[in-house]
Amino acid sequence: MNSFKNLMAYLIKLRTKWVRILVPVLALGLYLFLLTFTNVYTETYDIEPLTTSRETIRSPITIENEQETERKRREAVQAVEDRFDISTNIASEQIGYIEEIFTAVDKLESESLIEDEKEGVPVQLTNREKVQRLKELLSNSITEKVEDSVFLRLIDVPKEDRKNGKEVFISYLQEEFQNGVRTENMNSAIESVRENIRYSNLNQNLIEAFQELTEFAIVENSFYDSEKTAEAKKQAVSNVEPVMINGGEVIVREGETITNEIFEKLQLVGLLNKDRNVFPVIGLGLLILLVGSVIVYEMNRIDSRKGLDKGTIASILLISFIVVSLMKIISIYTTQGNQFFFIVPVATGVLLVKQLINERLAIVLSILYAVLGGIIFNGEIPGTLNVEAIVYFFFSQFAAIVFLINVKDRLSIVRSGIGMSIVNILSILLFVFLSFEKYSIGDLLILSGFGVASAFLSAVLTIGLLPFFETGLGILSDIKLLQLSSPNQPLLKKILTEAPGTYHHSIMVANLSETACDAIGANGLLARVAAYYHDIGKTVRPHYFIENQLSIKNPHDVISPEQSAEIIIKHPYDGAELLKKHKMPKEIIDVAMQHHGTTLLKYFYFKEKETNKTVQEEDFRYPGPKPQTKEAAIISICDSVEAAVRSLKEPTEQKIEEIVSSIVNDRLMDGQLDECPLTIKEVKIVHQTICEALKGIFHSRIQYPNKEAK
Repeated sequence: MNSFKNLMAYLIKLRTKWVRILVPVLALGLYLFLLTFTNVYTETYDIEPLTTSRETIRSPITIENEQETERKRREAVQAVEDRFDISTNIASEQIGYIEEIFTAVDKLESESLIEDEKEGVPVQLTNREKVQRLKELLSNSITEKVEDSVFLRLIDVPKEDRKNGKEVFISYLQEEFQNGVRTENMNSAIESVRENIRYSNLNQNLIEAFQELTEFAIVENSFYDSEKTAEAKKQAVSNVEPVMINGGEVIVREGETITNEIFEKLQLVGLLNKDRNVFPVIGLGLLILLVGSVIVYEMNRIDSRKGLDKGTIASILLISFIVVSLMKIISIYTTQGNQFFFIVPVATGVLLVKQLINERLAIVLSILYAVLGGIIFNGEIPGTLNVEAIVYFFFSQFAAIVFLINVKDRLSIVRSGIGMSIVNILSILLFVFLSFEKYSIGDLLILSGFGVASAFLSAVLTIGLLPFFETGLGILSDIKLLQLSSPNQPLLKKILTEAPGTYHHSIMVANLSETACDAIGANGLLARVAAYYHDIGKTVRPHYFIENQLSIKNPHDVISPEQSAEIIIKHPYDGAELLKKHKMPKEIIDVAMQHHGTTLLKYFYFKEKETNKTVQEEDFRYPGPKPQTKEAAIISICDSVEAAVRSLKEPTEQKIEEIVSSIVNDRLMDGQLDECPLTIKEVKIVHQTICEALKGIFHSRIQYPNKEAK
């Protein structure tokens, strides 16, 4: 039956915990969704082609215009000319024929001279004989195609003129062959050579001969190359860049006619299709779900380690609201022409979280805030993220966490701001140097000023908001604890003046408690400050407590044990009421109320039992509650240990260890540590740490001899 009740109690507690975590996170998720909705949702339009646009419409996404890209590729292919393979062999062969003709003419002239010398009598050959002799010297390919009149004209030209004409003629032929002679341009090539010859300064017979010889010399030497043509077309296609419609690009301006081409662009980017708007919204929902899941995990982790109170939950939500809202407000004034996201004091959130909660959560939230900033500053272009904003926000926040070394000093926030300024400037310069845009010195100074302003505003907002979270939400930061530990605090002065023995006892308990808490990773500063105030209730009746009974009679000697127990038992609750009246933090009030748990006032109980055998043990026990935290449990142990050890006349190491062991075992056996998260291993560490600290306090000293003894 008891097991069933325990199970039901556990399930109810578990359900309460998850409701306490999930409901606020759902509220935060809904706020983030509504805030970033316009950054992913695109408005659709009901328009027709050839109408006038009532507003300027921009593309919500970056997408390739495949139809336009294909059109440009077709134009590029059509612009590619056919590739031809020019044969140098044919050109050499034809020019060789021309050279052969001139060589044969020169040889014919030489043979005629020799023949004349042999005979000794001039021999005159007829033109027919000359042509016939010349044909015998030439190849059939020449004689079959070249007319006899050409040979006759060449023979009649003086040798020197013939030599010059040959060079000129061959140069014209080579020029045409190099350009390539195709079937379709052969006539134009022939006419080009003839035209050049016609207006040259050559011998008239040569000009006439070359006019006829050109038709023989010019032949086709350029042939279509299908492989080269295909390769050229392929290269032309690859050189065509895809036609992109960039996100934010103006598709149609207000008052402009919506042509078919513009209408196709609007259709392509989804501005005419309402169904496509659902997908970015689903994506945003998934992102918010992931963000919320991470926050829930971290909250559960905090709850399992040290408990998650309402103030911590409210702080996480409120800080997230502030950071995201600041980004959204500044994004309204951010355009493509300016970069106002550099001025966002985004590090305010993580500075507050590290001060109020812990560093791990600050690092996790810095990543989440950076991602959300990338969406908020995307220029309301769905499907895009502002990568610069993400990188800048992350480095700025991470720098704030790293440089905030001492969370117990408000000035450390200012020092952190200096470190943030340097990192912000370096991040901005990183973007400037990576971009292709040119920035002037003035632009760099302005952007760097944004980074410095962001760090300065983050530090100022943190210092300004910190007291609100500490007081308004009851969050106990290290800075607040340090303020409460000041001897100038009214309640500490009250203890010192009204109960000096209790004040000294509280100081000793504070030293022991802080050392023990630090040894197991608990909050040592909280333990120290809570120990200062844990016996504040004794100031109501200070003389009823032995540490304040200096040179006076013990008032308990004249009252009954039951009355004495009633007075002693009331001091934790008198202290709690006094702390509440002075609006002290809940953690300190809880320690004051819990530091005796439900322990038994053994001295008065057994004293009453001597005269009243029917006495009830419950009448001499503190009502509780038992310690709920590690700090409260350690203070309860140190409170009893310090009083017990101080009562020893000769506190040796062995006696100290025996007393500490006795008190710790008594707390365990009496179930006083059942409701706190201390493990057996941690109890052993606490035991050992307290013993070592007490041995240092009550170490043995040299007994100096007095004058008489000497």
